[in-house]
Amino acid sequence: MAAIDIKALQKRYGDVRAVDDLDLTVEDGEIYGFLGPNGAGKSTTIDCLLGYATPTSGTIEVLDYDAIEESVALRQHVGVLPEDLSMYDRLTARKHVQFAIDVKDVDDDPEALLERVGLQDAIDRKAGGFSTGMSQRLALAMALVGEPELLVLDEPTSGLDPNGARELREIIREENERGATVFFSSHIMEQVEAVCDRVGIMKSGTMVAEDDVAGLRAAAGGGSTLIVTLQQPADGLTATIHGRDDVTSVQADGTSLSISLEKNARKTAIIGAIEDEGYSIEDFRTQEASLEDIFASYTEGAA
Repeated sequence: MAAIDIKALQKRYGDVRAVDDLDLTVEDGEIYGFLGPNGAGKSTTIDCLLGYATPTSGTIEVLDYDAIEESVALRQHVGVLPEDLSMYDRLTARKHVQFAIDVKDVDDDPEALLERVGLQDAIDRKAGGFSTGMSQRLALAMALVGEPELLVLDEPTSGLDPNGARELREIIREENERGATVFFSSHIMEQVEAVCDRVGIMKSGTMVAEDDVAGLRAAAGGGSTLIVTLQQPADGLTATIHGRDDVTSVQADGTSLSISLEKNARKTAIIGAIEDEGYSIEDFRTQEASLEDIFASYTEGAA
């Protein structure tokens, strides 16, 4: 069953097409990464699927609800962490979470939720004195109210330090194991790659790529980088290795070589070629293209 099913979605603002004929399906129980540069249409898509904006055309079903006609009922089953959520300065963290509990008419414990997101020492502090990271943790606690079937997280790691980002990833995995579907929009590639089952990349209002990270890597070229550490300086070796058909570029730094490979390059053949030139290899490793590299290939080029 699809938790999110968007068909032929268009959203126009005057002559501008913020979203242009978008089809998007997120399966029940999936952690889906939603990527795109600024202006790609991500936020508009999220606003439409939550019923905050009315599409120009197309259909959106979320958890079997019509997101346009049944948006109020839908929100009872969705936890949302929006980008740039403003808190009430004079309300404590406890009162913020209690407000979310009252709106959803559930009996969650605000203290337990705040402790889960690392705000146990600030439960009765007013949110006006919170840092960006603390506000983000508070927003996450509010999103978790009522054990939602769907979590929509828009830039959830904004303002979080590395420990906070790691704790967020753990919470996402725990929610997913509980049965929640997670729709995760972020520009921080490492966070998306660490938790998402599939990734969709938008550009100029359309979906330009969708797959798991391995599939996107293969479709974007699939090349990898071979890092070789030699026992002597690599002087004179760069030109020889760069002349191979299975190598796209070579960079040397002292005794280290960074060799960018074609998709089907045989690493053992390159290692053998280095040794044939009289160089002794101390160590080597392969580095796959990062999600950030893949993202750039789809959004900056003509992929």
